[in-house]
Amino acid sequence: MQRIGYLCGSKSWGGLEMNQWRNARWMKQRGHEVVVFGKEGSQLESYCKKDELTFVAVPDYRKYYDVAAARKLSRLLKANRIDHLIIRDVRDMSVAALAKNWFSHPFKLHYFMEMQLGVSKRNVLHTLRFRQFDTWSCPLHWLEEQVKTKTRMPHDRIIYIPSGLELAPLQQALSKEEARRLLDVPQTGVLIGLAGRFDPQKGQLLLLEAAQQLTDQSFGIVFLGAPTHNEGENYHQTMLDLIESAGLRERVFVRPFRNDINVFYKAIDAFVMASKAETFGMVTIEAMACGTPVVGSNAGGTPELLQFGELGYLFEPLSSDDLAAKLGDFLCNSHLFPSEKLEQAMQLFDHRSVCELVENRLESFR
Repeated sequence: MQRIGYLCGSKSWGGLEMNQWRNARWMKQRGHEVVVFGKEGSQLESYCKKDELTFVAVPDYRKYYDVAAARKLSRLLKANRIDHLIIRDVRDMSVAALAKNWFSHPFKLHYFMEMQLGVSKRNVLHTLRFRQFDTWSCPLHWLEEQVKTKTRMPHDRIIYIPSGLELAPLQQALSKEEARRLLDVPQTGVLIGLAGRFDPQKGQLLLLEAAQQLTDQSFGIVFLGAPTHNEGENYHQTMLDLIESAGLRERVFVRPFRNDINVFYKAIDAFVMASKAETFGMVTIEAMACGTPVVGSNAGGTPELLQFGELGYLFEPLSSDDLAAKLGDFLCNSHLFPSEKLEQAMQLFDHRSVCELVENRLESFR
């Protein structure tokens, strides 16, 4: 049994934050002592308390070189006897590395990569920070290669561990009729869905623009999500304005996030991953685990998740024209990717096997 800390300084509630919460919950269920360190008043705190996960509030800290905050974090880790600290957000890297390097409490530091690298990170400052990490875990093979070429991270610390999913709740029996009733959307007709915070990076406007280009206008669109905390309200309003001006109000359905996410995926006929270059789209593998075909941007981690077109449609990033073309292909041939094939392929991400890989890595430091 390990005593594991999960640090997350974000107050938003997106895929990254959800992954920290999910993994903390899974590891507690497997018998480990788990403590989540996060911001007071955040959604993460709310979910942790609901799941009876120990939650410790941390002070606000700067992205880089916040020595005072690192000292406080180190004291919190010591007080909670943390053996391993896991982070997923690059904004938590500096404070975690400082807490490990400058202060007395010994612990192992692990980074689970959620965002791809942009420019090269081979300079001295990045190298010194990254060397404080005992593990750099990559959920896709293309990210492994990126870390090896764009950083000076020792290769023996770079490992591949897929992101995990609880498959049983996603794959439970639920008819399309019942799912659409629960989501309060029309029972008839094809529905195209997109889930994610209302943000330019997620591509809701791109989908709306592509939808207007199709000759076949017999389908509807379902958006599931909410604005980014304190910054996404303008984009949300732009979405609503476009829906109104394009005359789509009767065919576009905006719904809030829900815990039973399988209801959304079971209600729609195809899912769109419209981000320019999503590093690892949890919603992509969630959709496929529910047997729902994906139309995804041909960039970032999506091509690997869709096995380069073997498991879904790929369109040119940010191209509403090509997205419209691929949606047209789907409407003409909606059974190209059978549900059974998609569900079987997602066994790779079963959370139980993923947790075993994490445990094996933590045990290796004993």
